[in-house]
Amino acid sequence: MPTITLPDGSTRTFDAPLTVHAVAAAIGAGLAKAALAGRVNGQLVDVNYLLNEDSTVAIITRKDDDALPLLRHDAAHVMAQAVQELYTGTQVTIGPAIEDGFYYDFARDQPFTPEDLIAIEQRMHTIVAQDLSIQREIWSRDQARQIFNDLGETYKVAIIDELIAPGDDVSIYRQGNWFDLCRGPHLPSTGRLGDGFKLTKVAGAYWRGDARNPMLQRIYGTAWRDKKELNAYLHRLEEAEKRDHRKLGKQLDLFHFQDEAPGMAFWHQRGRVIYRLIEQYMRDKLAQYDYQEVETPQVLDRSLWERSGHWDKFAGGMFTTQLDERDYAIKPMNCPGHIQIYNQGLKSYRDLPLRLAEFGVVHRSEPSGTLHGLMRARRFTQDDAHVFCTEDQLAAEVAVLIDIVFETYHDFGFDQIDLALSLRPEQRVGSDVLWDKGELALEQALTAKSLAFRVQPGEGAFYGPKIEFTLRDSIGRNWQCGTIQVDFSMPGRLGAYYIAENNSKQTPVMVHRAILGSLERFIGILIEHYAGALPVWLAPVQVVVLNITDRHAAYANQIANELRSQGFRVAVDLRNEKIGFKIREHTLQRVPYLAVVGDREMETATLSLRSRAGEDLGSQTPAALVALLTDAVQTRR
Repeated sequence: MPTITLPDGSTRTFDAPLTVHAVAAAIGAGLAKAALAGRVNGQLVDVNYLLNEDSTVAIITRKDDDALPLLRHDAAHVMAQAVQELYTGTQVTIGPAIEDGFYYDFARDQPFTPEDLIAIEQRMHTIVAQDLSIQREIWSRDQARQIFNDLGETYKVAIIDELIAPGDDVSIYRQGNWFDLCRGPHLPSTGRLGDGFKLTKVAGAYWRGDARNPMLQRIYGTAWRDKKELNAYLHRLEEAEKRDHRKLGKQLDLFHFQDEAPGMAFWHQRGRVIYRLIEQYMRDKLAQYDYQEVETPQVLDRSLWERSGHWDKFAGGMFTTQLDERDYAIKPMNCPGHIQIYNQGLKSYRDLPLRLAEFGVVHRSEPSGTLHGLMRARRFTQDDAHVFCTEDQLAAEVAVLIDIVFETYHDFGFDQIDLALSLRPEQRVGSDVLWDKGELALEQALTAKSLAFRVQPGEGAFYGPKIEFTLRDSIGRNWQCGTIQVDFSMPGRLGAYYIAENNSKQTPVMVHRAILGSLERFIGILIEHYAGALPVWLAPVQVVVLNITDRHAAYANQIANELRSQGFRVAVDLRNEKIGFKIREHTLQRVPYLAVVGDREMETATLSLRSRAGEDLGSQTPAALVALLTDAVQTRR
């Protein structure tokens, strides 16, 4: 007689074991019809999952967050079935759900063409229309291995050999005559997938991600709850293509990349202006909140990275070298160096909290296939800081850091911020007692501010739990940027201590914090968020003064010099080109304001002002333009 506890806390007791679908039916016919899966004791399961003991049960419908991964996983299976029906002899390998979509890797001699994707997508719609029942079957390992071997599915056999222990059973999902090795769960039938999916591209992928293995063909797709969500996503992709920071970076003369320095940006003068403005903004925050700005070496001895715990965790991602028979690593993060500064001189509890900050240039040996302009680079600068404090001071320090993050994102134009609390991973340093303290401190800080957050088990840093801040941009994409991480372990590993009020030696708590994260990546996010049209306070050129003919050149320079004397960034275009051509060119350069001067403006000591949006702002005095710019800069609008 299982007793089922529902999400609202109510309970129902049944006379015999029953399926998740039967629980939904007991609640209501509408819910039974809408049920896609269930969450039983926190675990996502099929609707046919049998409940034979007391359990907590939530019914998953299309509107739930859990629905999207299910739909995407099923879309991968439907795509694999379509491919094997259309192209005999194609082997399937693995096909997971991923962010915004899914993929499947196929072993096939012939390359897939754009025409093939169209045919595969059409066959997928046919399979959905057939509404094939999806059933889970349990086979013995030997049976599964034999069947897949007989079908020529050598990659499936390899998966079984690698992941399934002898004597263990194998989970198989069948839809019609097609089946696949899979843990599940899945939808009740192919018809429940709906029409909110589309195949997007083909790419190469090595088996198991190893370049020594055969190259496979990976077909990517996206899947959503319905056609409306799909179309909205495809529109975001179009917008993202237009806003690609790599394309705009070149168009706006901000930066470039080249093969001689993969993953490392070459900053042009205009790009450096943006970089310095953001750096100065963060430097002002340091002064406001009593930070000491420091700088640490780029290269440190291996022994320090071993003591900090980074060598065991990140050695594969470090650039290393050897000198005088000693191993060195170019720093991939700044925290061990900051502890070395903390360790200089005896510290008392009266010296805490001590806040050290650095615009630290770091290098990480990212795989070449993951590099993506400023968003994923091998060389970048972190707005990094570390707060050394006592346990009693921890809650207050975290609370202030949360405030700084929200203030900063607001000033840069981001007001939709999602928070996550990431808890201890499997591979970590420090005792469970210390992890308990760190996780509790962060949770209490978020709760005290009445902030909504999601919990991410296993996603913490190897040395401590963290709060992650994810901002949403103007086209609905999410970017994880800021982090606040509590570390009870590394200071002790590197010998940091302070003298407590009772004259005992105590290890300080270390709070790692980055607000923007990587300055380069944040600039890339800003460029795409604003489609290159940065706010006036961040624009590398705020005003360009344009003359109509050569006789207006002196007056144009006079206007420009007046504006420069007020601290504004001004360019002058005196080229012998038609004024319409010059206006169009600087509009495409996203310059916020265009000041045109001709005979009338010279006579009246004014200028004709236009915005980059094409708005005619009429005749203005230089003083009026100064007031307009001053307001835009001060309000950061």
